[in-house]
Formats: sequence, C-alpha cells, structure tokens
Amino acid sequence: MSEQQAHHQVLVIGGGNGGISVAARLRRSGVDDIAIVEPREQHLYKPLFSHVAGGTARAGITVRSQREVMPKGVEWIQDAVTAVQPDANAVLLESGERITFDQLIVCPGIQLDWGRVPGLAEAMQTPAAASHYEFELAQKASLLLRDLKEGTVIFTQPDGPASCAGAAQKPMYQACDYWRATGVLDRIRVVMVVPTETAFLAPFDRELERKIEEYGIELRTRSVLLRVDSATQEVVIGGPDGPEHLHYDVLNVEPPQSAPDWLKASVLPAPGASGGFVEVDPRTLRHPRFPHVWALGDAAATTNSKCGGALRKQTWVLARNLSRVLRGKEPKARYDGYAVCPFTVSRSTVVWAEFDDAGKQKPTIPFFRRMYRESRLSWVFDRHVLPWVYWNLILTGRV
Repeated sequence: MSEQQAHHQVLVIGGGNGGISVAARLRRSGVDDIAIVEPREQHLYKPLFSHVAGGTARAGITVRSQREVMPKGVEWIQDAVTAVQPDANAVLLESGERITFDQLIVCPGIQLDWGRVPGLAEAMQTPAAASHYEFELAQKASLLLRDLKEGTVIFTQPDGPASCAGAAQKPMYQACDYWRATGVLDRIRVVMVVPTETAFLAPFDRELERKIEEYGIELRTRSVLLRVDSATQEVVIGGPDGPEHLHYDVLNVEPPQSAPDWLKASVLPAPGASGGFVEVDPRTLRHPRFPHVWALGDAAATTNSKCGGALRKQTWVLARNLSRVLRGKEPKARYDGYAVCPFTVSRSTVVWAEFDDAGKQKPTIPFFRRMYRESRLSWVFDRHVLPWVYWNLILTGRV
C-alpha cells in the first residue's frame, strides 16, 4: 500500500451496523475520504438471530456480503486491528500495515468470552448446547428447541456488559409458545437465569412476568452461570442462596462479553475503568482526552444499555458532530441515551421496550405509550419491517 493510500481523513474501525451506517451518514454529508477496517466477508443482521433460534426466521435472511453493504465511495480495508496509537494518529493491522488518520471512529462491537465460564466453550461442541449469539449456533438452537419433547431446558443471561442482554429471553418465549401449541409444554421444565433483580426493567417487568407465569417458566434472578459439565449435562448456577446444580437436556446460553482484547490494551479506555470500553462523552460520543477519536455502539463506554437499537441515534449524533468538527466548528448534537429491546414473547407478539439510560420509558411515539404492552403489530414491525429498514435505510445512512 502506498503512503497516500495509508492515510485517510476518517478511519472507521468496524464494519458492523455502527461502522457502515455512520460512514454512510458522513458520505451523505459530503465527507469523501473514509475507510472502514473490517476483516469479515459477511455482514450479519444479528437482531434476527433470536428469531432464527426461535424458529420464526431462516438463517439465510440475516446475512449479506460485506462488499454489498459497503457505502459507495468508502474504502474497505479487509483486515483486523491489533493496536491503536491515538498520539500518532495511527492504527496497526494484523497484516503488519500501519494506517494513519485525521479522525478515528471506534466501533468494533463486543467480543464473546466463551472461556470465562469453565466448560462453556466445550459444551458448544456437544449436541445439547447452543447459543443464538453466533450464526451457526443460532441454527443449532433452532433445531434443539424444535425437537425437544420433554426434559429440562435452561436459558442464561450473563452478568456484566452484554449486547442486548435481554435478548437471552427471546428464543425462550418463542420456544414455549411452540411447545404449548404442540402440546408438550407441560412436560418441559424451563429455567431462565438472569443476573438482575427482576426479569428486565421496572416499566416492562409486568408484561414479561405475565408471560413467564403463563408459560410456567422458573425465573432465577440475581443468578449467573458458573460452570458447565457437558459430559453429565449439568450446570452450576450461582444465586442468592448459594450454588445450584441443574441437569439440562438443552442449554441455550448468552455468553459473557467484554471489549475486544486489543481495545482493552490500548489507552482509549478511561484510566482505571473496568471493561476496557472506549472513554467518551456519553452525549457527544467524542473522546475527552483524544478529541480526534470518537466511539459508538457496544465498544463505547456510554451510559445506555448496549444494543443495536441505540445505534440509529448514536450514528446520527456522531456524524453530525464529526461533520461540524471537520468544518472547524464545535459539536452540538447530543445523544439522549435511548435504547430499545423488542421482546418476542411469543411466535407472533412482541413487548416493545424503549428506555433511556436511567431505565425509564422513552417511547419513540410519546403519545403511544402502550407500545410496551404485548402486541401483534410490534411483532410484525420487529420481524418484517425492521429488517427491510436495516438493509435499505439504516445501512445507507437515510434514517
């Protein structure tokens, strides 16, 4: 690569939802020298993974080629970042290449830490365990849940930061609805393990708890998965009353998560902060110590719940602010902490949970607060409308 090719006005780390859509917004605002560093050949629409696991979507509709979604006029550097040097305005790549930049946007997403729970990674190689947090494992989960006729199935949500943590529950509700329809629900013991005090957040707990009672789900609050023994198909759950040993016939896990290792090792996280996420002003999304560095999405140390639904507003704010900075002005746009988690509580209904970084309801349509109630219309929007909006409007920077 020539010296001219090795420098960009704006360099984006990560070609997922955040990286593609913020680059598209910047292109539409007139920025013409943008590059995205992304090693993967395929782009995944992950919100549908829970539908794949729940049997209401085909895996094929969640994936497109990375080249197909790359914004026109944006260079794709198909490589992986190994280090960031903000003092030198440079990043190092796995290939040994060094790329310099004027402005850097960090949005590589979050990594799945399978090794943090003893036995968990090994369990994923066995016939009885899966996860809807990876493409292949979501397809495996779909078959396991569909074919189960009796026994114990355990769903788990990890402690600590996680991308759309509440999504751990989505395939569970869909599976319960299916088992009820096929007449086997009363022969299946369903256990849901969550680290929180309640099922989710106060404004939405009533709806979720109603479905939990309706399906006969055993909810373990303030609890986490401690260990998996795949040979005996047993898990150890840590809860307020001490460890609990449970046998499983099917185990569906949302794995522990953290910032990418190279990001943890960089100077971008706040000194002494845990997690390794990029330090940012949670409203402007600009780094307080390195003003030429920005971050959004799961890799940013914002105050909102980590989820794909937060990215639409974050990319709008960041693109507006960065465009102003490139014109010599101060950033003015503010991110309001918005997040959303559409809970698929059956195979045809959704509880639409929109909230801010204080855990309070924040409906997109303020006068329609009943959106948080179980709704068939919300399911249609989540399952059919949003995927079209994602591929055609969000990734192109239009909404």
